[in-house]
Amino acid sequence: MNHDSKSQYTVDTFRKAAENLLSGIASCSHLSVARERLVSKIGRMLSDAFRTQPGLDPQLLVRSRDCADTLLGVLHERSDIMSGFSVAQALWDVARNIPRDDLQEGFFAEMTHWILGLQGQALIPYMVEASVSAELSGRDAAIARSNELDKMWRHVEDRMSRYADGLNDEVIANRTENRRRICSVMAASEQEWNDWQWQTSHLITDAQNLGSIVELSPQEQAGIEGACKAHLPFGITPYYASLMDRVSDGRDRAIRAQVIPPLNYVSRMEQCRGGKDGSCDFMLESDTSPVDRITRRYPAIVILKPFNTCPQICVYCQRNWEIDQAMAPDALADEATIDSAIDWLKHHPSVREVLVTGGDPMAMTDEQLGRLFEKLAGVDHVDMIRLGTRTPVTLPMRFTPAAARMIGSFRKTGRRDIAIVTHVEHPYEITPEMAAAVDLLKRQGLSIYNQQVYTFYVSRRFETAKLRVLLRRIGIQPYYTFVPKGKEETANYRVPIARILQEAKEEARLLPGSRRTDEPVYNVPGLGKNYLRAAQHRAILSLLGDGSRIYEFHPWEKNIAPRHMHTAADVPILEYLRRLEQLGEQSEEYQSIWYYF
Repeated sequence: MNHDSKSQYTVDTFRKAAENLLSGIASCSHLSVARERLVSKIGRMLSDAFRTQPGLDPQLLVRSRDCADTLLGVLHERSDIMSGFSVAQALWDVARNIPRDDLQEGFFAEMTHWILGLQGQALIPYMVEASVSAELSGRDAAIARSNELDKMWRHVEDRMSRYADGLNDEVIANRTENRRRICSVMAASEQEWNDWQWQTSHLITDAQNLGSIVELSPQEQAGIEGACKAHLPFGITPYYASLMDRVSDGRDRAIRAQVIPPLNYVSRMEQCRGGKDGSCDFMLESDTSPVDRITRRYPAIVILKPFNTCPQICVYCQRNWEIDQAMAPDALADEATIDSAIDWLKHHPSVREVLVTGGDPMAMTDEQLGRLFEKLAGVDHVDMIRLGTRTPVTLPMRFTPAAARMIGSFRKTGRRDIAIVTHVEHPYEITPEMAAAVDLLKRQGLSIYNQQVYTFYVSRRFETAKLRVLLRRIGIQPYYTFVPKGKEETANYRVPIARILQEAKEEARLLPGSRRTDEPVYNVPGLGKNYLRAAQHRAILSLLGDGSRIYEFHPWEKNIAPRHMHTAADVPILEYLRRLEQLGEQSEEYQSIWYYF
């Protein structure tokens, strides 16, 4: 028995799938009794799966155990209190045929899959069927296994080939024409185009200007106009606009989504813009800033924000609440503020590393950035400076030979290292210009890392796998894969945690190690990164009526210092799969997603 996202998940279909579980609780007189019987029944069902089906695929047995653990967790009375929703009550009501308007299809979808998994009935199609016989050994077994691995890789390449990238000859030719057209519209010479300061002084800041370069959908037009009317930050470099297809067929979807705000984003940002409430300042930076322009969440590293704007604004920016406009004239901190931050650093010798970010510090001039680095280099205990910048993607001409030499000059062997952390989202963003910028930096001995935000627009099967491959090809190391912040205004960008875990285990795992050596993480407000590599870092606390999983995230200080847990609602998996189907994806290819917890 199996279901996919096209199925209708109703209370009746759930009752049929969960008949064995629900049958014993309809007559219970009290919720506490029903809860005890559910817990007892789940234990027996798990035992039955292991005892009565000895020939069952071992992976199905592991899935049965995982589903049992999850069900037991969400049935706990503490889960009711922490989440404000009782799964035990919901199941008891379903068993007694009590109508519940709040129980939606997403809830029944999750519960149905968990019950099927518990009973060993969750049949997940493998990408590649096993072809190595247990009777083979030695060289014969090795050859058969090698052939099987070839088959796996052909599957990988077939899936990755669906996604266009900026190193493709046809794409390069199209973008060369885009550049000529934009230069004509803006009356710019080739020399001006390659001047980063010309780029930042000619940002595209409204729908009319962008519409003169690429065709905008009515929704895109409305989103930009709404953002401008509400005085929300909006800006695109001419270079990045050249990466958009003049008439979109979907392959530039991720690029457009980076910078064109949806209407629900505009509406929510209008509400919280003035108050700077907890939704907009999701990471609670205002509570973790001991001095202006410094944020501290860990013992030995701080964030320094000398320049609070960017040449280009990402819609889902973590700091959208404090950026007024692209290249705002007052974004650069004054010397007194910088000196105060440096003085604070000097008085905190536990800080060994400084992440210079913003905003984007590479929008500063060489002289301004050089002076800042000189001051940081004067702090004896700082032996690592990290520069966070998206300009390799949005403004690669910013990295002139002189700029690369200046940054590299602060790297002192055995004394101080300098690293670049950038933010490439999609293979379509990788271009020869970016590769050339990376090459300039690497020739200075600088390491370059990538932090990807795993949004809906980069989450199809093997889409990010292709990004990883191309990043390493041009010299950038995968570093972090971030769960999109749980910010209300960026709901369109969010992806279930289960999909990130699935990608890491099933797609990235097929790549060579150097192409997949990043960490999937969830940022806990006010505390920092929660690694998703193991269940010890989180637990599913509950399941809401709309199918949202409620996760309890453990702080990084777990077992080091006492801290509160953080709870957050995830994206309903059924909702996510149906959005994928609207893009032409086959949800059956994602079926194992229900069993990543």
